[in-house]
Amino acid sequence: MRIVPKGPIMVEGPVCIEMPDGATVESDRFMVAICACRRSKTYPLCDTSHRRTVRR
Repeated sequence: MRIVPKGPIMVEGPVCIEMPDGATVESDRFMVAICACRRSKTYPLCDTSHRRTVRR
């Protein structure tokens, strides 16, 4: 796992993420970007929204 400053958390895949409501999100990619800013429309996966909006 690698935390990118002002960016996502990079995790070696494949991954299965369990959400607080019990739903699961799966990705079979070799590297997965997990959203850390919560702006992603594909949350919990990163869609690079952190690049378009200034962090507060």
